[in-house]
Amino acid sequence: MRDIVLQLSGVLAVATAITHGVLGETRVFARARIEPPALKLLIHLVWQAGTVAWIGGGVLLICAGWFFPAPARQATILVLAVVFAAAALGNAWATRGRHFGWMAMAVVVLLALAGL
Repeated sequence: MRDIVLQLSGVLAVATAITHGVLGETRVFARARIEPPALKLLIHLVWQAGTVAWIGGGVLLICAGWFFPAPARQATILVLAVVFAAAALGNAWATRGRHFGWMAMAVVVLLALAGL
């Protein structure tokens, strides 16, 4: 059961990351007026770097349940729980709790810790 909860955490992390990337492209950057253009490109790339990193973290959570020995599994879960918790707190703070992203990331953290 622990593995299933951990893998569910990873699947939710990947889904949240993909949603982050898609909404960034369709809602945020479609309306953004950032000057100079080089700064817009930099902000765009940093936004999507977060998307790619969270997808990678989700894949690691999925794999941890199947392939990782106990110490690597625990370390992976703890590190990614801190990463996703920091993202959840940052999102909640920046949006004053009015964005669903922090809730999705908080659930990722809780499920990952339940899979320890």
